[in-house]
Amino acid sequence: MSHPQGTPGTARTPDGRELFYQRLPGPEGTPTVVFESGLAASRSFWGLVQPAVSGFATSVAYDRSGLGRSPASPGPRDLDTLAADLNALLDHLGAGPFVLVGHSWGGPVIRLATAARPDRIAGVVLVDATDELCGPLFTEQVRKLERPAQRMTVLLARLRLLGLAYRRATAVLPPESRADIRREGFTVAVTKVRAAELAAVPSGLNSLRDNPPDLTGIPVTTISGALSSPGMPRGTRAAVTESHRRRALVTEGGRHVLAPRSGHLVPLTDAELIAEEVQRILTSRQGPRRTR
Repeated sequence: MSHPQGTPGTARTPDGRELFYQRLPGPEGTPTVVFESGLAASRSFWGLVQPAVSGFATSVAYDRSGLGRSPASPGPRDLDTLAADLNALLDHLGAGPFVLVGHSWGGPVIRLATAARPDRIAGVVLVDATDELCGPLFTEQVRKLERPAQRMTVLLARLRLLGLAYRRATAVLPPESRADIRREGFTVAVTKVRAAELAAVPSGLNSLRDNPPDLTGIPVTTISGALSSPGMPRGTRAAVTESHRRRALVTEGGRHVLAPRSGHLVPLTDAELIAEEVQRILTSRQGPRRTR
């Protein structure tokens, strides 16, 4: 197969939009692992993880509306809409079972999608996910830091320099995925999608806090980056990791794992670890809560 993330396809949402995805087949009859990317990130961020799971499962990575090769949508970017789009993709892919893997803001998306249709979900892996159990996320200080960061992102995109900021991080991707992300992932149009998704974060967090998705009976693994990184200094890193630990503790069959080589971009630095945790869920759906 020429592309390490598999063959292309499109899934249609109930309102007529198309979501682009790539499907990498695994052994016949195995569950399908579906990857949900973080804030304004495309399917290409999973370019190392998909091949790592192909030995034991089929995998699908897709682009939300306006990202990668999915056409833009004038509609909202709130969590409910993103989760509904993910469930539309799952409807297209078949009956399941599915393991959902979400990075960063993709974590809340897969939790909501799972709660809506738990019957077809075999497990959930939250990769350095945004979590409402992290108190600092609700502070005005965080909002104030996000605004100049977004303005800088837009400026760099207009100057065609945004890709340079991520060149070192994305250099580890397979050449095909790296070319895709550098061509599709750092445009001015993408920064507009990022702004819309970012604007929906406060209301999304409040909604999660007021009405936590019910994942009873679903195995959940939370993965935390072990290192501080740009945008996530030591104090923030500690608070985020603690929220992941608490998520595992309050979840039936929860498990918390540290990614030793990673800051926030775990799919680019600890791909094999993510694959191992997916495989663990598939081979042992339930187990005692553990931390490593």
